[in-house]
Amino acid sequence: MYRIGIGHDTHRLEPGNGLWLGGVKIPHSQSAVGHSDADVLLHAITDAILGAAALGDIGELFPDDDPENKDRSSSSMLAIARDHVWNASWTIVNMDCIIFAQKPKILPHREVIRQHISELLALDIDQVWLKAKTGEAVGPIGEEQAIAAECIVLLETQAAFNKT
Repeated sequence: MYRIGIGHDTHRLEPGNGLWLGGVKIPHSQSAVGHSDADVLLHAITDAILGAAALGDIGELFPDDDPENKDRSSSSMLAIARDHVWNASWTIVNMDCIIFAQKPKILPHREVIRQHISELLALDIDQVWLKAKTGEAVGPIGEEQAIAAECIVLLETQAAFNKT
């Protein structure tokens, strides 16, 4: 059996010292604002895999009113979500993600981000794809007030995966 999940996240940007994207610190004059490290890409991936496995969402697993989640690493959140998905007998087949940001340019960082995500999820790098889109200088993303990410993921039951 297969299931598809989709995740989305948006964070406000403020002057700062870089962005966490896919678990990688990207040099930038702004930082995303959030309760955790505000990594929009890992938050979108976390929501996508949890949703596909029908295991809730990031807000249920890591409520922002829980002091333990303050400044929590999004990589650790994804690892916990990954374990829940694995324990429910699901395997990630592939994912396709998009970062929406006017700046910084993502292409120079894409491969290191893909590599980090593939390592976090024990996937081949070819199972993780990443694209970037600008806001064409329109709206909060285009005006560099916000950053967003979306991810779609395909899961397969581990029993079915082992038969192939």
